[in-house]
Amino acid sequence: MTDYGEEQRNELEALESIYPDSFTVLSENPPSFTITVTSEAGENDETVQTTLKFTYSEKYPDEAPLYEIFSQLNLDDNDVSDILKLLALQAEENLGMVMIFTLVTAVQEKLNEIVDQIKTRREEEKKQKEKEAEEAEKQLFHGTPVTIENFLSWKAKFDAELLEIKKKRMKEEEQAGKNKLSGRQLFETDHNLDTSDIQFLEDAGNNVEVDESLFQEMDDLELEDDEDDPDYNPADRESDLTD
Repeated sequence: MTDYGEEQRNELEALESIYPDSFTVLSENPPSFTITVTSEAGENDETVQTTLKFTYSEKYPDEAPLYEIFSQLNLDDNDVSDILKLLALQAEENLGMVMIFTLVTAVQEKLNEIVDQIKTRREEEKKQKEKEAEEAEKQLFHGTPVTIENFLSWKAKFDAELLEIKKKRMKEEEQAGKNKLSGRQLFETDHNLDTSDIQFLEDAGNNVEVDESLFQEMDDLELEDDEDDPDYNPADRESDLTD
């Protein structure tokens, strides 16, 4: 006859020795305990972790223990579901033998796989982002391929904008022409213009300075008189005047 209690006590002692830092007894009757399982460190020292709770049934190991995910870290719902399925499969395969170490080892390997999957998924996401960036850069340099349809659409828009610019310019020039006054209009509009020249001459006359030294030697100049010329003929002068 199998002594289930003895087998359970022996396994508990072994588990406490194998997992000294992660094994915790919750109750003795029925025997219940937790074991924390952590994956190996992945890229950037990332890890995933779960704490498994086991409770011995009365006829364990001929019956499967009760198990559940007590807590978890960095695992999504799908990961938790996969771990529970794995525990069910391993428990069924190991009925009749103490199996907690086998179950924990299977979960440890599963966590390592999850870390690898996270790494692979992030690498794929990185490659996808790089690919999208390259495509965006190509699109930036190559632009939109020119077709007859988009060229005609662009030309129609360009012609419309150019026509608006021309209309605006003609309107500005026309307005500027209306606002420009002729010389007569300026004269009639600004009455100061009819006295501006006189005022300028008066202002200048009051400030004119005469250098008298320029006239001091006028008497010393030898000026010839036409009458003193022996060849002078008054008739010639009259003829020149007539011509």
